[in-house]
Amino acid sequence: MMLEASNRQIAALALSLLDLTDLTDDCTPEAIEKLCASARTPHGHTAAICIWPRFVAQARSILGPSSTVKIATVVNFPSGNLPVETVVAETQQAIADGADEIDLVIPYRAFMAGDEQAVRTMISAVREACPSPVLLKTILETGELKDRGLIHSASHIAIQEGADFIKTSTGKVAVNATLEAADIMLTCIRESGRKVGFKPAGGVRTVGDARLYLNLAATIHSPDWPMPSTFRFGASSLLGDILSVLEGREPIAGAMAY
Repeated sequence: MMLEASNRQIAALALSLLDLTDLTDDCTPEAIEKLCASARTPHGHTAAICIWPRFVAQARSILGPSSTVKIATVVNFPSGNLPVETVVAETQQAIADGADEIDLVIPYRAFMAGDEQAVRTMISAVREACPSPVLLKTILETGELKDRGLIHSASHIAIQEGADFIKTSTGKVAVNATLEAADIMLTCIRESGRKVGFKPAGGVRTVGDARLYLNLAATIHSPDWPMPSTFRFGASSLLGDILSVLEGREPIAGAMAY
């Protein structure tokens, strides 16, 4: 059972579910080289790296054409307010450069203003631009939506329009992943009856933090539900704590702020 798993077991699982992320504004080609190297550890590899579109071709050249570490990139990021045709073009170029997964920010400000159709149109257009097996993850920016009803509605819209994953956050706003938002989104996935994944992003820094989200997913779905095809962590610093646990070193101090 997930609730009874040891820290080492949780760390090993979290490693396999990690989208190791560098979306810093000053990211460099050298940083991408290091990120690609870090994604492959003596204990296994991360599920993916998540990077700016301009670095996708470089990452593909480093990881190779059939890497077990997937390449995720972001579009309409972080503002969520680009024109649909611009976002589709971003998506197509990223896939041509070698992206396996597209993390799309929905037009959340338009949605908050009552324009549900803007969200549907955006997701549908980008979905069409992502041929199988490219995955589409939709970023709801739940910390900005705030309202439970809005998060619930955005989750169902994303699922209805063909998202493979629903993701909490860009990591670029004041409030990112929270257990409250996760509970709503995981429940929406269950309600949909579809195979859709969940990705908390922003603020998941320790194995202890990861355990909270994994336990929640296990409670709402089942203990064996979290796997790379249904669950990812979007994080830049979580890997350090995972490795400290797996290697028996002193874990990083700190807990999640809600």
